[in-house]
Amino acid sequence: MSMEQHQKLHVKKGDMVMVIAGKETGKTGKILKVDHKRAHVIVEKVNFIKRHARPGGKTRQGGIIEREGPLHFSNVNIMCPRCNGPVRMKKVVLEDKKKVRACRTCGEILDQ
Repeated sequence: MSMEQHQKLHVKKGDMVMVIAGKETGKTGKILKVDHKRAHVIVEKVNFIKRHARPGGKTRQGGIIEREGPLHFSNVNIMCPRCNGPVRMKKVVLEDKKKVRACRTCGEILDQ
């Protein structure tokens, strides 16, 4: 893949996901940001990192700032509202020729 292209991800901003691998395994949250170039996602209240910041510019007061760190998209799975757990998804074409994501186990449509 060249530098211009980015990987097609199975998750979108606003999706509820569960972390399925790594030190944060089992935690759930909403996706706040998707980085297509690096294939990373930032999940709300998951994978906190600490940054030491000097005062000035964006940060009025210096100190240790905690914020969510990036996770690779392959380490998260979408949560199905009906199955109430992490599931794999499939693409389904509706009658109006619209492509949507659906749960593999129960068939629930995951796109709003």
